[in-house]
Amino acid sequence: MTYPQLLTAEEKLTDAKTRLNIPRIVAICGSTRFMDQMADADRVETAAGHIVVKPGCNMKEPHPLWADPMEAEALKVRLDDLHRAKIRLADEVLVVGDYIGDSTTAEIAYARSLGKPIRFTHPEVDPGEPNGDPAMTEA
Repeated sequence: MTYPQLLTAEEKLTDAKTRLNIPRIVAICGSTRFMDQMADADRVETAAGHIVVKPGCNMKEPHPLWADPMEAEALKVRLDDLHRAKIRLADEVLVVGDYIGDSTTAEIAYARSLGKPIRFTHPEVDPGEPNGDPAMTEA
């Protein structure tokens, strides 16, 4: 007698999104210096019928929520964790901007480790797969 394979958490999420007829979810990643371009990408993706998740705080701009350096450091850790959760939730990742720093490089590596398709607004900045193979880079 064979037993059915148990679904992984990722498979359960995919199945639930399908059963609930949830539109494709796109996680926007990139440096917060590109917040205006992220907003533009959000509009384009939303108009295409996609749900968009993206960074919601630009810590490069002054704000009372991160005015205290100690609180800012703790917030940065929480925001990084939150963004990784957005990547896990997403069906694909869109990297915005013509520059990729350490945080975005880590997000790309994380998305790739999960097998998420990745698009770039500027494919020339794609750091590529860890083994040197190029990633999916259509815009």
